[in-house]
Amino acid sequence: MTAEVIVDIAHSEVDKIFEYRADDRVREGCRVKVPFGNKIVDGYVMRLKEGSEYDPAKLKPIKEVVDGSLTEECLRLVERLAERYHCPKALVLRLFLPAEMRRGAVGEQYKNFVVLKDASAEVPSRAKAQAAAAEFMRANLRYGYTELCEKFGRSAVNALIGRGIFALEKERVNRLPYAEAAGAFVPRELTYAQQRVLKEIEASEKTVQLLHGVTGSGKTEVYLTLIAKTLQEGKSAIFLVPEISLTPQMLTQLRARFKEKAAILHSGLSAGEKFDEWWRLRTGQAKIAIGARSAVFAPVENVGVIVIDEEHDGSYSSEQNPRYNTAEVALFRAEYNHCKLILGSATPSVETYRKAAEGEYNLLELPVRINERPMPEMIVADMRREIRRGNDSAFSSALCEELEKCLANKKQAILFLNRRGFAQSVVCRSCGAVVHCAQCDVPLTYHSEEGCLKCHYCGTSYRMLTACPECGGVHLSYRGTGTQKIVGELHRRFPEARILRMDVDTTSGKEGHYKILKQFAAREADILVGTQMVAKGHDFPAVTLVGILDADMSLHFADYRSGERTFQLITQVAGRSGRAQEKGTVVLQTYDPSNYILRFAMEYDYKAFYKHEIALRKATSFPPFARIVRVMVTGEDEKKTLEVLKDVYFSLKELHDSHSGEFLFFNKMKSPVKKIQNKFRYQVLMRLTSDGLLQEVYARSISHKTRDVNVYVEENPANMS
Repeated sequence: MTAEVIVDIAHSEVDKIFEYRADDRVREGCRVKVPFGNKIVDGYVMRLKEGSEYDPAKLKPIKEVVDGSLTEECLRLVERLAERYHCPKALVLRLFLPAEMRRGAVGEQYKNFVVLKDASAEVPSRAKAQAAAAEFMRANLRYGYTELCEKFGRSAVNALIGRGIFALEKERVNRLPYAEAAGAFVPRELTYAQQRVLKEIEASEKTVQLLHGVTGSGKTEVYLTLIAKTLQEGKSAIFLVPEISLTPQMLTQLRARFKEKAAILHSGLSAGEKFDEWWRLRTGQAKIAIGARSAVFAPVENVGVIVIDEEHDGSYSSEQNPRYNTAEVALFRAEYNHCKLILGSATPSVETYRKAAEGEYNLLELPVRINERPMPEMIVADMRREIRRGNDSAFSSALCEELEKCLANKKQAILFLNRRGFAQSVVCRSCGAVVHCAQCDVPLTYHSEEGCLKCHYCGTSYRMLTACPECGGVHLSYRGTGTQKIVGELHRRFPEARILRMDVDTTSGKEGHYKILKQFAAREADILVGTQMVAKGHDFPAVTLVGILDADMSLHFADYRSGERTFQLITQVAGRSGRAQEKGTVVLQTYDPSNYILRFAMEYDYKAFYKHEIALRKATSFPPFARIVRVMVTGEDEKKTLEVLKDVYFSLKELHDSHSGEFLFFNKMKSPVKKIQNKFRYQVLMRLTSDGLLQEVYARSISHKTRDVNVYVEENPANMS
């Protein structure tokens, strides 16, 4: 038998099928060890066949079968994605396996247990530790070896094992992430609106269902009911959320309802936890994969439903090769398994909502909150007036007043600012220079707690400057406000308040998100200050106040999605308030209260926002009426990078000149952020009227990649910088 194998080397020169001689142990999807050149490397069996066009005597044999990692569905998805995104199959295969598992750096964990073998055996009374251990085991029968040794001493336990009174058993144990994330399941009666939505999903023949429900309308209960039905049918489920910070909270609900059937997959787990959770899903011990973007590649079979919560979120687009779109991968899996793909959001992306409005997707709506509770009252604070009154702090008088009420009533508040650190930048007052990262073309951010400057692109930390690197001036000032500074001001204004901060800096440790959210849910803090992490998905019944400190900051980005993202952020973070019986309040601080985006957000009017936005996109020929394609050329040597840019540009210009009617825009330029991690960044930017030329753009661009200069293609990039 012949095995068609992809070797685990992510290089275009070896991105092809290699044939090996296989024995009866080999199956499709097996991870194997094969001879390749003068080395033994990992490979994956894509297909098996009887014969070969090569001389069978010249085929090398597969040396070892490591495991049966990949399903038939995974293999077909690998081929689909490699073709779609023009990248090596080996690179796509790596999406399906935890990195440490692929490298052989992690394996099964075993634990030794002591069992009572001879309950009637007598132990000499003079051997007091042995006698006590034997008496203890008569009551317990089975106990952990290490724990028993801690109680009675290793020599006593080993002596009883040696005499045959105790026996030692080795058992595999799973490393369970977020072991504390489990609660009691409380059945909830579905509202009429939720029941209607479930019936519509079941009756629909369309694969994709868009569930558009306001914040607090009960979308999660719809998801869980669908998953419960799927498990009853003997199938599995995939449940995706946009942020790692949301996975423990959702996992708690899933474990309460489905016990060990739920498994979590995301980058924040330890290597051992990832290994065990992955294998629980692969072997069918767990049936529900919950996680962020990468969980769409979970090794579950016979999938009955896929849920993508907060489908509008930009984190569902990968910014590393392969640059896949999660919804696109999920759709392939849904079609392969003949199951439903549920996209849920209070603020769907414009592209998604248009497909639903035009009938490509089935549109489902939950327009009111559970039990018809009102949406939070929105108070607009005009920060221009605050400045005229002499208030130059980050807090308007309205926000201070509402915070005082909230704290007096023993309720909780969330303050949202989409900028971490203490100050956005450090500026020399003598020459006006802004202190930049040496490796990236971006200003450094001052972090007061660590007393350092940090680059938020490459993560490099710098010692705080005492003088300007440009002119030597010693008069440095801090511009902008970050989460650290907000927390400091809150401590001064409300010294009795207990405050938590949630951003990349405070959640970097293992289970960092979970610990902060658990504290806040347990009412161990009164105010939670955070970045986008606090804006979506969380459900805290005691939160009655949300403060949005700089509502129009994201309006000013040079991105066609800036208005959409601002509307989504305001709506999502406002939705954290008033989710229980208490009325909710939102204080929205802005320097532009008349802006149409803010007006729509204040009224929670998604349909009016969509109607305005889709008309604007159509008039200007932006997505979904065109496709933005960006070809990025990056390298450490600027001269070599520019040479490759020139080759890419002229190759694409030939395409442009022969199909000029399909191009709305075409040009080469520096990237807005000109350097990241010491790599210069140039781009060829284009807008296409259709997808007809997309594969040709990929092929022409990537063919110019060299050892020193990387070239990759982005479609409608989530981050245009």
